[in-house]
Amino acid sequence: MNLQDTPSLAPAQIELQLTADVSGEPFRQAAADGFILGGFTWRHSARDTSRPIVIINAATSVRCRHYSRFADYLFANDFDVMTFDYRGIGESRPASLKGLQASWSDWGALDFEAMLQRVQREFPGQPVDVVGHSFGGCAAGLGASGKIIRRMVTVGAQFAYWRDYAPEHRWRMFGKWHLVMPMVTMLCGFFPGKRLGWLEDTPAGVVRDWSTPTPRYETRPSGRAIQAKAGRLPFADVTAKILAISISDDPYGTVAAIERLLGYFTGSTNTHLRITPKDIGQTEVGHFAFFRSAYQATLWPIALTWLQNGELAPDTPGQTVPRS
Repeated sequence: MNLQDTPSLAPAQIELQLTADVSGEPFRQAAADGFILGGFTWRHSARDTSRPIVIINAATSVRCRHYSRFADYLFANDFDVMTFDYRGIGESRPASLKGLQASWSDWGALDFEAMLQRVQREFPGQPVDVVGHSFGGCAAGLGASGKIIRRMVTVGAQFAYWRDYAPEHRWRMFGKWHLVMPMVTMLCGFFPGKRLGWLEDTPAGVVRDWSTPTPRYETRPSGRAIQAKAGRLPFADVTAKILAISISDDPYGTVAAIERLLGYFTGSTNTHLRITPKDIGQTEVGHFAFFRSAYQATLWPIALTWLQNGELAPDTPGQTVPRS
């Protein structure tokens, strides 16, 4: 289906003159194991139980501040918003990452779950929506309270199975993320991503999960631990309407990678939207640019409309991917 063939039915949106400052209110929140997490909340002064609260889940080792302009945009369009950093990253970083026990599954089952618990206390009765970037879309399926999520938008969401990487980048990416990264981590006790200009510094357990070259999440080290303890992964408990956005020049978010993750959300109604840079008048977008303010007029309304209505506007750029 080509979504550009019919006139727009998208709701009016408020665009912003965006600044460089984080305008959310900082908070501290303990996870179930006592680890203290940091983040920011955008809260309207007048409480309204019909107003959704959106949790934004970051990509692996990307600070939550990266999403502040997008949070401002959602807030201006009548959403309450919460961003947070996973343990070991940004606002949730301890003095040292050496010895920090933190895995991908901890980021979902403990850290994201702590945010689900927090929004139920701080915004009682309000609908709960989620935006997940890259691994953030996977983390959204690991919280025990995932059944409360109403709607979800993911962007380039996958869990880094190397055979899903774009063919023209695959071997370079395999060498970087599945050979160099774990070797450096073994030497340092964590991955010093900032020093290398690759990522934020990253806990060793997250590196083990990322670099393990298996096609199933339950065969990643921390996924095996969940499977052994509970006998299942909690993805199927999520019944949200999911819009999975992928960008054609994103070497991580290929169709195969997006579909691999969506296959775990068996309790949800899932729509996969594939967008090329040409669809929005650009030459490149890639894996990280969606949340940059330059895309406020072209990409952000897609996510906004889904969060508002649970549907795509007829003039949405791109094409939906047939689901098998």
